[in-house]
Amino acid sequence: MSNWRKSSYSGEGDGNNCVEIATTPTHIAVRDSKTPTTRTLTFPVAAFANFLEALKAHPCR
Repeated sequence: MSNWRKSSYSGEGDGNNCVEIATTPTHIAVRDSKTPTTRTLTFPVAAFANFLEALKAHPCR
C-alpha cells in the first residue's frame, strides 16, 4: 500500500507518535508511524468501520 496518511489530529507536539492508515476498496491497513517498515495490521473495511463506531460510542476518558 502506498497511500499512508496520519490523523489530522497529529500535531507538532505529537511528532511521529501516532498510527497511519492506508485504504483499498476492501481493506484498511494500520501501522506505527515510528516504525513504518515493520508489520502492519490489515482489516476488512466493515470490521474497521465497526471498530471506529465502538470507539466513538465509548470514548476513553
